[in-house]
Amino acid sequence: MARIVVAQEAGACFGVERALGMVRNAAREATAPVHTLGPLIHNPRVVAQLAADGVGVVEDSSEVPAGDVLFMRTHGVAPHVEERARELGLQVIDATCPFVKKVHVAAERLEREGYQVIVVGEAGHPEVEGTVGHAPGALVVGCVADLDGVNIARRVGLVVQTTLAQDTLREVVAALIGRCDELRVMDTICDATSKRQEAAAELARRADVMVVIGGRNSANTTHLAQICAAACKRTHHIELPEELDATWFEGAELVGITAGASTPAEQIDEVRVRIERLLP
Repeated sequence: MARIVVAQEAGACFGVERALGMVRNAAREATAPVHTLGPLIHNPRVVAQLAADGVGVVEDSSEVPAGDVLFMRTHGVAPHVEERARELGLQVIDATCPFVKKVHVAAERLEREGYQVIVVGEAGHPEVEGTVGHAPGALVVGCVADLDGVNIARRVGLVVQTTLAQDTLREVVAALIGRCDELRVMDTICDATSKRQEAAAELARRADVMVVIGGRNSANTTHLAQICAAACKRTHHIELPEELDATWFEGAELVGITAGASTPAEQIDEVRVRIERLLP
């Protein structure tokens, strides 16, 4: 029978565990209905479980009755979003990941000090939108091609989406060298993200099959799947154990498992047990 190995660093990070704990406690103890502004984390299964516990998801604070509890999700929000929620009389609780908060502080400081702020990350991603809200003049760059035809100032300051791959940051930095007089790089990629990516790559190089667990709407999980696929052609990204297919493991001697930073440990365990049952 094939061996099953879970990557040394995998699954829910500190920021996710912290936010889940905060929301679950509120669902049990709050005297008013609890809502999150957008999905708390990018994990559809967890969001569904929270909904079953009475935690609703809204896209705008105007949808929430005055007096109700509204959580700012882990990805963070622009300052005016939180201000408006408070003006509407909501009980606002900030569940923004502390590492995302560091990106906000860095972006604000760079803009205040006169740098052209560049946020290296995925345009439209909630974390990136929240960061831009803290530095309204910022430019979002997802890859080197996004710099084509862009006017670059003499002094440039970079911050980075916490879940971005290090390779993307290096490529953007290399492309900016020589285009400005001063380039200040705040490497705000979360240490948990880097460790998960490194551990996934190491395991994928040894594995015959890799299974990556996490929401398909999760940027960090998608990056993990891409990293694994580069080293192991038989890589599969799943959200639920039911998606596993016995044919994936035919002839495999080593099956590797990793999971995104929004994937709780119990979901990893469920997938591992299911794979054990599917192995020949």
